[in-house]
Amino acid sequence: MNGKKIIEILLVEDSLDDADLTIRALKKKNLANNLLHLEDGAEALNFIFSPEGLNVPKLILLDLKMPKLSGIQVLKELKSDERTKAIPVVVLTSSKEEPDIKECYTLGVNSYIVKPVEFDGFLNAVSELGMYWLLLNQPPQ
Repeated sequence: MNGKKIIEILLVEDSLDDADLTIRALKKKNLANNLLHLEDGAEALNFIFSPEGLNVPKLILLDLKMPKLSGIQVLKELKSDERTKAIPVVVLTSSKEEPDIKECYTLGVNSYIVKPVEFDGFLNAVSELGMYWLLLNQPPQ
C-alpha cells in the first residue's frame, strides 16, 4: 500500500455553511471518517487526477454553482474518462433549473438532489444519501 489515505466521500462544495451541514449529517451516521471537503471544481479534478496517482472515492457529492470550474464541468470530465466514469456522483445543489437537471443526467450523474432549505430536511436527506451510497449500493470492482 502506498500510504495514501482512502477517501470514501469527496464533498465538492464552495459554501462553507452547506459543507458544514453536510459533514454534520454524515457524522451523525458515522459516515464522515474518510471524507474530504474541497471548495471548487478545479481542486476536485486536481485531487482525483493527482500526479501521484488516481484517487477514486466511493462517492462524490457535487455542488453545481462553484468558482473556477462548475459542477457540470467536473461531471463532464469524470464521466468522459474510463477510469472515473463509474464513480457515483450525486449532485447536491440549490438549482431547480430544468436545463441543469437535464444536462447532469445526460452527462451521467447518478442522482440530482435539490438541497432542502429547512435544516432537518437537509440533515435527513444527506444522511440517507450517505447510507445508501456507502453501505447499500454495490459498485463494480
